[in-house]
Amino acid sequence: MSVRTFETMGTVVSLRGVSLEAAAAVRAVFAGYDHRYSLYDPASVLSRVASGTLRLADTPAEVRDTYALALEWRDRTGGAFTPHRPDGVVDLSGVVKALAIRDAGAVLDDEGSDWLVTAGGDVLARGRYRSDGPEAEPEPWSVGIVDPSRRDTVVGIVRLDGDRRAVATSGTAERGEHIWRRATPTFVQATVIADDIVTADVLATAVVAGDAEDLGRLTADGSVDVVAFAADGQVWATPGAESMLRPEVAAEP
Repeated sequence: MSVRTFETMGTVVSLRGVSLEAAAAVRAVFAGYDHRYSLYDPASVLSRVASGTLRLADTPAEVRDTYALALEWRDRTGGAFTPHRPDGVVDLSGVVKALAIRDAGAVLDDEGSDWLVTAGGDVLARGRYRSDGPEAEPEPWSVGIVDPSRRDTVVGIVRLDGDRRAVATSGTAERGEHIWRRATPTFVQATVIADDIVTADVLATAVVAGDAEDLGRLTADGSVDVVAFAADGQVWATPGAESMLRPEVAAEP
C-alpha cells in the first residue's frame, strides 16, 4: 500500500490508502487550518489576535467557533486542557490539528472505505489495512505504543477495529516540555483511543497536563481507553487498554 507524506503544522502527515488527488485535497485542508491558526505565521488570524491588531470578537465565525470548542473542552476537563498560554495568549493548537485530521477524514470518506491518516502522534483510521498481496486478508490497522524512556521499544499495540477509530499520543519525550501543566508533572506520556480524533487528542493532552485524579475523572465513564506513563516509571492503563500492552508490562489500574 502506497504511503504519501507532506509537512505541515511543524510535523509530518502520512496517508495510506489514498490517491494522489485525495492527498492533495487533504493537504489543502491542513494548509487552511495552518493559515488561520498558526502562531508562527504573522499573517494568520490567530497571530493578529495575539499581536493585538485584531480582536477575537472580530475574527471569522469559524475561528470563534473553534475557540468556543476549546473552552468547552477546558470545562469538560476541569481545566486540565486550556486554550490559553500562561502569558494569556490564545493558542488553539490543542484542537486545531485534530480538527484538520477530522476534516481530512471527511474528505477521504469519498475516496473509499480503507484509509489511515497520521499527523505527529495522532492517528485516524477507517476500514482495514490491505496489503499488496493478492491473497492477503485485510487486517485491522495497528498503532504501536512506544515506551517514552526507550523510544526504540514498543510496549503495546492498538488494533483499530470498527468503522472509524482514533489514537492520540501526547508527551514530552520528543518535543520536551511543551505542554502547559497545572500541577507537578505526574505523567510524561498518554495514549488515548477513542471514536473521534478531537476527543482522543484533547484528553491525551489533559492527562499529561493533569494528575492521577484527572486521569481517573476523565476515564470514569469508560468511553475511552488510556495508557499513561508516569514520571516515576509506572504504567497506568484503563481496563480496555490492558490487553493492548505486552505481557511483561505491569500496568496500574
